[in-house]
Amino acid sequence: MTTTEHSRLYTYGDLPRLMGLMTGDEKHGPAATSTLDALWVLYERVLRVGPERMDDPERDRFLLSKGHGPMAYYAVLAAKGFVPVGWLPDFGSYDSPLGHHPDRVLVPGAEIGSGSLGHGLPIAVGTALGLRAQGRTEPRVWVLVGDAELDEGSNHEAIAFAGPAGLERLHTVVVDNSSASHARPGGIAARFEAAGWSAVTVDGRDHEALYAAFTAPHPGRPHVVVARVEPKSA
Repeated sequence: MTTTEHSRLYTYGDLPRLMGLMTGDEKHGPAATSTLDALWVLYERVLRVGPERMDDPERDRFLLSKGHGPMAYYAVLAAKGFVPVGWLPDFGSYDSPLGHHPDRVLVPGAEIGSGSLGHGLPIAVGTALGLRAQGRTEPRVWVLVGDAELDEGSNHEAIAFAGPAGLERLHTVVVDNSSASHARPGGIAARFEAAGWSAVTVDGRDHEALYAAFTAPHPGRPHVVVARVEPKSA
């Protein structure tokens, strides 16, 4: 586990306090808390990343497409030593590097800057293709999207391309809090499976279920984990 600048070990139990340091009127709290468990399991047990290897070409890449309400992301990055905990109380202020959407040039460990929804999965597809073209077979590409993002056509094109392309280093986490406007016959996983993806649907609050789904073998195919959480309140 990564230590912070004060040599303190942070655990999952510290995340609510770290998130509580961030205040403001534009927090998008439900969007943040919906991602908390998936982010923690990824950074604690799955991703091959760390503050000491942010420039390592063999690192895993994690792309946060669901960038609005990034407090959970910032809290996890702080817990893992990517950013100082002291940055958190200034979240969203004029001169803070921690904006209402992550900026890759300001936030250590952030691979992309997010904004309009629907961009992260296409960028992840391009990243996986680029790594394949470079002959890099170790790095894995992970992208976290929200279920409502799947209403965007850019994601449907990315899903349709990645399966036949056999991008087995590509992994998508869909945090499903029942925000999508358009229903899908068979559910979210069925949409990916129809395009040749490996797909698993789990309880998005169950850490062991998330870990098992994140690490499930899927030779020759990209992999999606649909993490179901409580519905977004109106």
